[in-house]
Amino acid sequence: MKKDLLKTIDRILEILQESHTIAICSHMRPDGDCIGSTLGLALSLLEQGKEVICWNQDPIPKKLRFLDPDQLIQTPRPINRSFDCVIAVDSASIDRLGTVQGYIANRKTLINIDHHTSNTQFGDVNWIASKEPSSGELVYQLIRKAGWEITHRIADCLFTAISTDTGSFQYPTTLPATYYTAGDLVKKGADLATVCDEVYQSYPLSRVKLLRHVYNKFRLTHDNEIAYFWLKKEDFTRTGASASDTEGLIDHVRAIEPVIVACVFEELEPELIRVSLRSKDKSLNVSDIAGQFGGGGHQAAAGARIVGRPMGVQRRVIHAIRRALNKCPS
Repeated sequence: MKKDLLKTIDRILEILQESHTIAICSHMRPDGDCIGSTLGLALSLLEQGKEVICWNQDPIPKKLRFLDPDQLIQTPRPINRSFDCVIAVDSASIDRLGTVQGYIANRKTLINIDHHTSNTQFGDVNWIASKEPSSGELVYQLIRKAGWEITHRIADCLFTAISTDTGSFQYPTTLPATYYTAGDLVKKGADLATVCDEVYQSYPLSRVKLLRHVYNKFRLTHDNEIAYFWLKKEDFTRTGASASDTEGLIDHVRAIEPVIVACVFEELEPELIRVSLRSKDKSLNVSDIAGQFGGGGHQAAAGARIVGRPMGVQRRVIHAIRRALNKCPS
């Protein structure tokens, strides 16, 4: 590891050593990396005798609840004491914490651990490793540096974090060290059969109905290099699906051979649209596109929340994608 990175990790461990009351929070609409890295860190700190609270404004997706049988992750609530330390995990900006922001102001130190290129460095101490495929790998490195035990439950959490954010080790962001980390977690007791069954092979019928909608309604444009679809409130009502059922739907249109950029428009409110972007071309950075609309993320996966009328938002985003594609080397 580089000296600056070692200093940052050492500083984080020093703060954790001095802290007793710790809050760990993560981004709204949590995914596998968010939940896995949060729980992996929380379980490790509990093993060290710390008093730990985990907060997220949204519930854990059903397919990830097996990681949290003790319901450590809760919705935020008023606490009549200050936190020695608050740790934000896998959150590119403090706004991504949603309503949790209002419950963590009474603190001594805010630590920001993340791997998003667009991270705004909002912590008192920031460990941002944008080349790492997942925040789960950062938590693994922190635990290893501290010399703490990795129990089988911690291994399950961190393996899930790494597996989900690398697309089951398929995304080009996956590094050689990622496989080593995953292998070590299996050695430490990660239950591959359970993780694979719960995360990848137990989709609810509502999600399948939503996927059928995607295949029926997706559109192609710009010589089939752009694929996009809409998810509106009536689609969720008709299928019985929830927001957590949308995870991974974009990958089905991204996988179409000529498609370079996939895009999902999700109606949150009549004039508030959540946009998700995925790219297959290393020279096209969708984080830059999302940044034009106040969002961010990674080079190959990014998003934003855009205020505006649906068709107006669609036109602006598709236009931005086209401009980016036209600038790409052929």
